[in-house]
Amino acid sequence: MKLASLKQNRDGALVVVASDLQRMLPTGLTLQQALDDWDEHLPALQALAEQVNGGAGQAFDQLHCASPLPRAYQWADGSAYVNHVELVRKARGAEMPQSFWTEPLMYQGGSDTFLGPRDPIMMADADWGIDFEGEVAVITGDVPMGATLEQAAASIRLVMLVNDVSLRNLIPAELGKGFGFFQSKPSSAFSPVAVTPDELGSAWDGGRLHLPLLAALNGRPFGMANAGVDMTFDFPTLVAHAAKTRPLSAGSIVGSGTVSNKDGDGSPGRPIAEGGLGYSCIAEIRMIETISNGKPTTPFMQFGDRVRLEMLSLDGNSIFGAIDQEVVRYE
Repeated sequence: MKLASLKQNRDGALVVVASDLQRMLPTGLTLQQALDDWDEHLPALQALAEQVNGGAGQAFDQLHCASPLPRAYQWADGSAYVNHVELVRKARGAEMPQSFWTEPLMYQGGSDTFLGPRDPIMMADADWGIDFEGEVAVITGDVPMGATLEQAAASIRLVMLVNDVSLRNLIPAELGKGFGFFQSKPSSAFSPVAVTPDELGSAWDGGRLHLPLLAALNGRPFGMANAGVDMTFDFPTLVAHAAKTRPLSAGSIVGSGTVSNKDGDGSPGRPIAEGGLGYSCIAEIRMIETISNGKPTTPFMQFGDRVRLEMLSLDGNSIFGAIDQEVVRYE
């Protein structure tokens, strides 16, 4: 089943979308309402999915979508791809603690103003180091405090893509204060469509999504790292980590962090132009340039630049629709 929220009021209007993303049927709900009473609403939603996949409904246009949850009670973003973390630290000459391999990194992001998947990334200053981060995320039902891995896995309701916008040049000073991200992590955007795990077929193994995340910058392929490869911590582990000391409310979003793959020989990834899988953020290629050449040469995003994030099924069809955003000056 595929779900989307059309732009309407603060929390959107929930629609069930056909598997081919061509048609939709209204539900009379918001996604948060559906998640709050998931077991109660699920039969009706599944019935609508059967109808829309049978040809009922009206045309679905991704341009009219908000993020599936236009705002959420919780947005907790992990860093499950330790290859990415290792590169970040290596580029600045810092050793990586051994605990990074056994316990996830996670930060609590702002969740009150998510961007729609086609909304512009509005920034007042390009010198802030504007970057995209391609990720996968899950939306949970209620998760009890101290949840087991089995409880965490059972809580996963939906899967979607993320552009976790980052302002790289603001991060060092902010982390240096010892309190973590705030200004350096502005509003994120999510894919037009969120899907139930069964919709992903064999690509979903219960904890990881084994498909390439396609990233394009200004129309050119930038990354195609496989989200199921080099993911040190799977989603049940991330959800259980977030719920260790608190329960999570239905509608909580847990992100994977930037999808990142090593090269075939175990070295840092190479650009697509050099036969590699590329990158899911600009910072990573800048790290590799710094490690190799002493300084980065790839610039962060400037006004007028555009990023596109998408994931295709094994038969070549878009699963979640596309995040497609332009950086524009905020006046």
